[in-house]
Formats: sequence, C-alpha cells, structure tokens
Amino acid sequence: MASSVFEKYGGFGFVSKVVLEFYDRVAESETLAPYFTNTDMRSLVDHQTKFIAQVMGGPAAYADETLQRVHAHLKIDDDAFQAMNDLLEETLEDFEFQPQDIDSVMLEIRRRRPLIVTR
Repeated sequence: MASSVFEKYGGFGFVSKVVLEFYDRVAESETLAPYFTNTDMRSLVDHQTKFIAQVMGGPAAYADETLQRVHAHLKIDDDAFQAMNDLLEETLEDFEFQPQDIDSVMLEIRRRRPLIVTR
C-alpha cells in the first residue's frame, strides 16, 4: 500500500507527465501564458515536477521562503493564482487522480497562496 499520493501514482515519472500536460495548458491560457514569456520552460518543468512531488508527499523539498522569493517579481494576482489552480485541478482529474487525492494536493497548493500572490 502506498504511503503517499506521490507513491500511489507512481512517483517522479508520473508526476513529470502531469506537469508537462499542465504547462501545455498554461501555455494556451490568455491569463497565464504572459507570466512565462522568456522563461526556460525545461527548467521550470523540472522545478515544478519536484514541487508537485513535494505537495504529493514525495521526497523533494522547497522551503516556503524560496517559493516566495522566486514568485515575488512576477506580480501574480488572485485571478492568475485561481486560473493556475483550476488548470492544475483539471489536469489531475484528467490523469484520473481520485477526488480525495486532488483535494489533498490542492489544499497544499492553496496553503501556499500567500507566498505566491503579490498583495
């Protein structure tokens, strides 16, 4: 029996597929795509895979201070944060995550909202 959502869904290989699909959707979003102009998407996907693995109970670890620092200059507003959440939740659903696992992941993402959204 898997002890975490991360293990339940197969670890980094599976999380990487989820994150790649998620960023394909982000790139198509009028709201979100402008935040990623001139971004090294390969590097971003690598970091985001580790971050999503962390919120799923996996081994990667990003400190809240790091998360806040890397987002501070982006001026992310509530609408953009919600759009990202919506796309991530849709992506998890499309990858057939169970509802309680989606809730668990999204709770961890929402917990970090104050670190990401610029006031």
